[in-house]
Amino acid sequence: MLTKSTMKLIRALDSRKGRRREGLFVAEGPKLVGELLEHFVLRQLFVASESRPLFISLLKRVPPEAVVELTAEELSRASLQQTPQGILALFEIPDFSADFAAVASSSLTLVLDDVQDPGNLGTIVRLADWFGISDIFCTPATADVWNPKAVQATMGGLARVRVHILNSLPAALASLPPSVPIYGTSLQGQNIWQADLAPSGVVIMGNEGRGVSPEVDACCRQRLYIPSYPIGSYTTDSLNVAMATGIVLAEFRRRQS
Repeated sequence: MLTKSTMKLIRALDSRKGRRREGLFVAEGPKLVGELLEHFVLRQLFVASESRPLFISLLKRVPPEAVVELTAEELSRASLQQTPQGILALFEIPDFSADFAAVASSSLTLVLDDVQDPGNLGTIVRLADWFGISDIFCTPATADVWNPKAVQATMGGLARVRVHILNSLPAALASLPPSVPIYGTSLQGQNIWQADLAPSGVVIMGNEGRGVSPEVDACCRQRLYIPSYPIGSYTTDSLNVAMATGIVLAEFRRRQS
């Protein structure tokens, strides 16, 4: 049965304030929930009674006391998606910690400078997972990765990619040793196909509207540009930030292979 208090809790998790207060996030759908079960602490799992036979193997991995059966209509009311998928889970938000300088010095590290759209953020996490990026560092104004839209867009990438918040990105970048490359994406940058790219360092992707902020751009040690084709032709003025991230990461990994 869907109680008023449970409904109120799930609705609260649609906001950043509510997620911070409760320490929980929502994941929906058997594939995503199944991916996250081994990596996050499950608080509660709601399943539509009519769909239960479809999820037998998944439910075997969940303590019985954590499972709540609802009718399809109740689950539809609880769902934060337009098209409910028969299963909804509440997971505890983990407290990740990492030394930014240590991570950036030893591996390719992604930094997001005020990326605003949760769908873009979730897709970037999915891309990072695909290209073997373990850590993403974000500015405080970046969208919340625990937003339901972001969580769904990761397609389970959150199971392997840790997302951290940096209080001051310029200060964090300024603290890096001179040996650590800092790549910023910019329309005034060097053609990425011709640039020298190191196997480790920091890659900064900027805000959807303005790109990398001036304060962060001043910290970049190399700027990269994805040229249109043919080079110099008149095209759309920019790429979607998630699409651009995929192209940039693919080129870095291609150089290493």
